[in-house]
Amino acid sequence: MGRPSRERTGTLPQRGWTPRESAPYNGRVKSSGRILAIDLGSKNIGLAVTDALGLGAQGLPTLRRTNRRADLKRLRELVEAIEVERIVVGHPLHLKGYAGARAQQAARFADWLRRELRLPVELFDERLTSWEAEQRLRAAGSRRFGTRAQRKDAVDRLAATLILESYLEHQTARAAREKNPAPAES
Repeated sequence: MGRPSRERTGTLPQRGWTPRESAPYNGRVKSSGRILAIDLGSKNIGLAVTDALGLGAQGLPTLRRTNRRADLKRLRELVEAIEVERIVVGHPLHLKGYAGARAQQAARFADWLRRELRLPVELFDERLTSWEAEQRLRAAGSRRFGTRAQRKDAVDRLAATLILESYLEHQTARAAREKNPAPAES
């Protein structure tokens, strides 16, 4: 007859299950963990997170920066609440690829987060994401966002989402290359 299946609720079957058949179950579905993307600004922090499977990106409410301690507290609460296992910080390189003052600030912020949160933190090229976010919102009729601050929040949220989507695409392409390397030229 086989093993009884788990119900959709994630609970263990009541009949026929013994601890030898599977590992203890804590009631939660084990996922690979979420990835949090950060679009760092001087006044705001744009945020986006992957779904539980790590396939899609969703914008989160923008954080207003106050001071390092308060920013860290709110980021730590968010990371714990949504079970983040990796953070991607947008790295605003210049179009020619060199790191200016904003890129250096993002790198210092990423190092600080890595030390404080004890999570893997990666920098990821975010060139033109804020510009693209503004263009998309303008095309969608951004007047519906109301005030200038609300539009800026929407831009920051969308920019973080674009960073995360680009990061996920990059990771997928890298995994495909590693799985099927290009043949060596002779």
